[in-house]
Amino acid sequence: MASANPLDSIYFVKIPADAKFSSEAMKIDSSVELPVQKKNLDDPVEEDFAKLSEEQILSGILTVLAYDRENKNSAYYRKLITDIRPNIKKELAEAAILKAHDEEWELAEEIWLAVHGIDPEDYAIILNLAIFYDQKADSFRRNTLNEDADAFDDLALTYYKKVLDSDRELPDGYFNAGFFYLKKSEYGEAKACFESFLALTSDKSDEELGENGGYKKERAQEIINKISNRNLESDRFHDAYKYISSGQEEKGLEEIRKFLVDNPAVWNAWFLLGWGLRRLGRFADAKAAFLKARECEGGDENADTLNELAICQMETGDTEEAYDTLKEALSMDCENTKVISNLGFLSLKLGKTDEAKKYFEVVLELDPEDKIAKEELKKL
Repeated sequence: MASANPLDSIYFVKIPADAKFSSEAMKIDSSVELPVQKKNLDDPVEEDFAKLSEEQILSGILTVLAYDRENKNSAYYRKLITDIRPNIKKELAEAAILKAHDEEWELAEEIWLAVHGIDPEDYAIILNLAIFYDQKADSFRRNTLNEDADAFDDLALTYYKKVLDSDRELPDGYFNAGFFYLKKSEYGEAKACFESFLALTSDKSDEELGENGGYKKERAQEIINKISNRNLESDRFHDAYKYISSGQEEKGLEEIRKFLVDNPAVWNAWFLLGWGLRRLGRFADAKAAFLKARECEGGDENADTLNELAICQMETGDTEEAYDTLKEALSMDCENTKVISNLGFLSLKLGKTDEAKKYFEVVLELDPEDKIAKEELKKL
């Protein structure tokens, strides 16, 4: 059985005085034991340094740097591994990005933690860790693993704050953190992040900002304007979201209705009202709120609004409307697994088993770990 503690997969060996890795590497300090990565957890300890591969020792060092930050020899291990492999940080970062893209979350996390261990003061790496946990949270939430998703969001926030609170001015840190706060409906924090991004990039040309630099500046200003124009920084809106997302729907509905009195044209508020009503099973009322959200500027361009509307339409027996709504949502976001799953459930409701199966198979192509699609395909 695999151990839950990665440090259980390593052991330490004494180094002969004449040991060396390569002519480029620093001289090895024979008084410092080196960590060795076992090929298998049950492998016996090999104390003969000559029989150990360089890869086993480098992997052992990476494991220590990733999971044992208080190790008294960390500085020595960092120096040794970067001497042996000067490009290792760049190589590992590229590998971590690829693994995260393929949603191999555990391996990607292990690699990112190792990269961070190699250079704990590299704030670009810290930002990448924040983005990684942000993405991981989104993936888990799509699979309705909400408690895990919340935990990963907390980790993402920890790393975002490290970047924002540092004395290193990383514009992309503010840009990405802005979208994180948008996701959490913390519009005041989001606006502040986008304003900081613009302040840090105001005297830089698009070329200096690199790829998509001009787009990012335009996008940041667009979001700032929308937050201001819709009064989304309001404490009442923020409280409504917090109440509903924490299961206190009635309190949240009370707050969002008060907000709507002064802000009747804000689609986000009608969406929030519909979301709270839908969670309470009041599908007809929720449907009306989502339809109202669509009438407001920006509300008819949001696949999530359409997905929520379709759920209510299915529950109220408006299956043909629900089908059209989901198809429209899919045209906006062709890889939205929530929309595709709901098309699968609607097909089942209509007795179209083969069509439902195809939808759930598409979900698994996009997200092989989607538990709902796996379960439904088993039944089919």
